[in-house]
Amino acid sequence: MSGWLIVADRLADLPEAVREHPAARTREYIMSPPASRRPAPKILNLARSYAYQSLGYYCSLLAEARGHKVVPAVTTILDLSRRTTYGHALSDLEETLGRTIRRLADPPSASFRLLVCLGQADDPRFARFARQLFDQFRCPIIEVFVRAGETWRIRKLAPVGIDELGKEGKDQLAAAIQSFVRRPWKTPRARAEPRFTLGVLHDPKEQLPPSDVASLRHFARIAEGHGLGVELITKKDYDRIPEFEALWIRETTNIDHHTFRFAKRAEQEGLPVIDDPASIIRCTNKVYLAELLQGQGVPTPRTVIISSPREFEALEGQLGYPMVLKIPDGSFSRGVARVGNRAELERMARGMLEDSDLILAQEYMYTAYDWRVGVLDGEPLFVSQYMMARKHWQIVRHNGGGRPTEGSARTPPLKEAPKDVVEAGVRAARLIGRGLYGVDVKATDKGVFVIEVNDNPNLMHDVEDAAEKDEVWRRLAGWFMRRLL
Repeated sequence: MSGWLIVADRLADLPEAVREHPAARTREYIMSPPASRRPAPKILNLARSYAYQSLGYYCSLLAEARGHKVVPAVTTILDLSRRTTYGHALSDLEETLGRTIRRLADPPSASFRLLVCLGQADDPRFARFARQLFDQFRCPIIEVFVRAGETWRIRKLAPVGIDELGKEGKDQLAAAIQSFVRRPWKTPRARAEPRFTLGVLHDPKEQLPPSDVASLRHFARIAEGHGLGVELITKKDYDRIPEFEALWIRETTNIDHHTFRFAKRAEQEGLPVIDDPASIIRCTNKVYLAELLQGQGVPTPRTVIISSPREFEALEGQLGYPMVLKIPDGSFSRGVARVGNRAELERMARGMLEDSDLILAQEYMYTAYDWRVGVLDGEPLFVSQYMMARKHWQIVRHNGGGRPTEGSARTPPLKEAPKDVVEAGVRAARLIGRGLYGVDVKATDKGVFVIEVNDNPNLMHDVEDAAEKDEVWRRLAGWFMRRLL
């Protein structure tokens, strides 16, 4: 047994295959500590419950007080007591879980449960995941509840009492114990506490989020190495803003929206924030952008601001057909229409003018793809090509009430991106501020033209970071850290 002592509330709870190993009842261990001996015993605590102040809890607590190495440790018991204390570890675990499922020849099609005993799973296909889980949480028996979806999620981690196991579970535990007690003791890696915590506002139900949860969890792993902890929050967490040292908004922003209220509150609290309120105001209104870019001599498509149907005739002479109509605060290709004749102009523009006193008309420039220049703190961060959606003239096609479809994307290394495209994007972004922006640029035979500046650009793992890799995320973490130190 290599110095291991198994402790259980009832010795009859133990699997028959391990009953001959040194063992003691939980109450006996607590009330009558073993005589001092060297080396100190290692305790495998298989109590029925680890609830606070239960016998199982005191077994681990007193084992540590006596200098005995114990599984589970009290910190593990407390970590697994609620999701808020083990949530920090889910990103790594879910990444391994998702990667495992994607590689399976016969993957699960619905939510499922895994039983993990001392790092061994009841489904051997998840062996790597089980080892990682046990390395993170050294609890003898853990149930993992996995929720099916576009991305597989861990809904819950729960310690299991030995008395809850059936015959198959007891057999699994017996085999796991036989293997575990032969291994040398391995001290769990200490998890460094971050110096600062960044709140990341997101909406898990948003159809076209600027960053999905998997990307945010990827960022969290990198940011942690910089001393920046990351916590995903939602709009219900508005009152918690003062708990954080910084805020990153990863929902589509708008003025009359909770995202703007979050940005304002963070600014009032003195927190570094992306997107800051000024950037949201400037970027979410295309009328402002058109005036700013034209006034600063940034090349843009010919643009006309419309306030009345009486201007339609003059507009035809200025732009001709086809032309593009835009509402001031549209996003992700919403609120944008291409019109090819007067009848379409009348119908689309009149409808838009019912919702906004001003709309924009812009000359139509066809390109097979748009360039997106990501700019952080006035310097290029990434450059991506966004292809038009299939059989459509925009990168996103909104299919009525159905799910939008998007074109593919390609991200070349910054050093290989067209210099004039990068320069145009950086120049436009610097007119807005020093945060994170995505500048849409069209390159035509007539030159390079800035279409708009987005305050809330897409930043997806394996898309926008495909060329520069984790350097994209490191620079983002560094932006916050420089303002916090």
